Amino acid sequence: MRRSVLVRFLGLSLAVALGAVIATAVIATYSTSEKLQGELDANTSQLQVDGDIYGRLTEYAADHATWAGVDKLVRSMADESGRRIALTETDGTVIADSARMLGAGPELPSVPAATINAKQQGNGMFVSAVSKLDVVEAPPWKTARAGVAIGSRYGGSQEWGLTDEEKRQRDALADKAAACWQAQDKKATVVTGVGGAPQVSVEIGETADGTTVMGYPKATTLQSDPCLPAGLYAPSAKAKKVNDDEVRRATDCLDAAGEKYDLSQVAGLQVVTPVDKTALTNTFTDCVATARTEAFAPYVAPEARLYLGAKNSFNVFSGEGLARTAATALGVLLIAALVMVFAGRRLVRPILALTGAAQRMTNGDHAARVPVTGRDEVARLGHAFNAMAESIQHHDHQRKAMVSDVAHELRTPLANIKGYLVASEDGVVPLDRELVTSLLEEAGLLERLVVDLQDLALADAGKLRVHPELRDLSDLAQQVVAAHRPAAEAAGVALIAEAPGPAPAVVDHARIRQALGNLVSNAIRFTAAEGKVVVGVRRVGDGYNLTVVDNGTGIAAEHLPHLFDRFYRVEHSRSRTTGGSGLGLAITKHLVEAHDGTITVTSRPSHGSTFTIHLPSRPPGAADRL
Repeated sequence: MRRSVLVRFLGLSLAVALGAVIATAVIATYSTSEKLQGELDANTSQLQVDGDIYGRLTEYAADHATWAGVDKLVRSMADESGRRIALTETDGTVIADSARMLGAGPELPSVPAATINAKQQGNGMFVSAVSKLDVVEAPPWKTARAGVAIGSRYGGSQEWGLTDEEKRQRDALADKAAACWQAQDKKATVVTGVGGAPQVSVEIGETADGTTVMGYPKATTLQSDPCLPAGLYAPSAKAKKVNDDEVRRATDCLDAAGEKYDLSQVAGLQVVTPVDKTALTNTFTDCVATARTEAFAPYVAPEARLYLGAKNSFNVFSGEGLARTAATALGVLLIAALVMVFAGRRLVRPILALTGAAQRMTNGDHAARVPVTGRDEVARLGHAFNAMAESIQHHDHQRKAMVSDVAHELRTPLANIKGYLVASEDGVVPLDRELVTSLLEEAGLLERLVVDLQDLALADAGKLRVHPELRDLSDLAQQVVAAHRPAAEAAGVALIAEAPGPAPAVVDHARIRQALGNLVSNAIRFTAAEGKVVVGVRRVGDGYNLTVVDNGTGIAAEHLPHLFDRFYRVEHSRSRTTGGSGLGLAITKHLVEAHDGTITVTSRPSHGSTFTIHLPSRPPGAADRL
């Protein structure tokens, strides 16, 4: 199966992206939970839950001098509400945290949800008294649970601070009062109010449609009712003590300020009110508020800050959040780096091998190759490099062989010419007609060799020019046969032409005659006496086949692929018995290809050879050259 480098990089990128997505999802899960929780805080139900938490903690602060033991209440409320609840002192010291109770340790939100200060919760009592509002008649739990007007829960309520003994006494009084009203055929029920104080709900009338109206009577409203015992709503000893201290502090402050005031009794507790209730001064308000705060201070828990959030909230921008984000990012980068190093080394290794092989080739080592494995792009590049190196090495061998062959081909006639001339100069050989003829033959060989080399050089440079014109290939074949018939007769070879009719084609007459002549010359040279060479012209498709068939010695199969190479000889001994420079067939091939034709050969040893030149009747672009 082919494994593409592109697919590998794609898979690598997807792996890194997947890791990044997973890491992002982990962070987003934590951070988004806090955001979603904040959205839930905006709805009414969540506000009610938070208000209940605030109210219950405020009650705890009012009933306890310290926050010791509040952790049980915090955990219980956290389990009920699904909220993270944390209390801290004003300096940030944690009093209780439901998240830490579960083993988690996320940082607190930057801003608290509320501040619980039980010392100041009852100050509204005096403002209500000054405004002549009957705060005593309101059931304590209706305001305590809502977290507002908590002052009526304690300090303004005579039930605040009841001891267990006082609660038992009041329970007995409440049961007695309910039994009394029930004896009068009135509906009456004993209920437990805030702080465990008993309350009696009694029938006080009916609506127009006959619905019973229930109420919570106080000593101030049913003073003449014999069923209502005076001690049921009497202030607790603790409330009386705080009220006495509060009034003392308030009156001392007002006396010092020169403010006039009145003292009155409400449900057994003293209330300080201004003489002129329409002219309430800031001094009066400050005195009574400060007095209440100072009076309650020894009996309530100190000020605390309330934080609300999700149980396992995670703040990305907190110290812990940044550390976790950085650790996650570092992990992703480490994984990506390991993957890239592993994969990168596998990808870079063959490239480095290619670079080294190319440098060795630059230094002259044409045998340099690279090991190749696989079938991807890098493997194909390695195969291409090896093929290029093989081609360069082959051409280098050809170049060296060509230089050697050219030197050899030139050396033989030059040596003959020089030897005869030196011998003639020394008087050893007379310079007669026969010697001159021999020297001219050697010069002719040199000339033909130089012309052949020039043709090859032009062909290699793409400058081998042809001048096509409309000619009859049958006439051209007859001309070649006529030109080589003397040589064939001298060798005892029959040379005939088979051209049954006209064969018009656009060709360069001289070049095609040269190519066909080279084939005929070779056929005569390698055909024994009494042999036969046939030159034929035959129409094939839109072109013509020029064939040279002999029944000579033939060519072995291993020589056929190299037959058109330069200086290639079937006789490696360089015997000159058959003549030739080894360039004729190479030149023929170039001449045929210049006409957009092809040349092929088939041969069997001892059965002769057949060379076939296929030429189109009108090569592409021939019209432009006419």
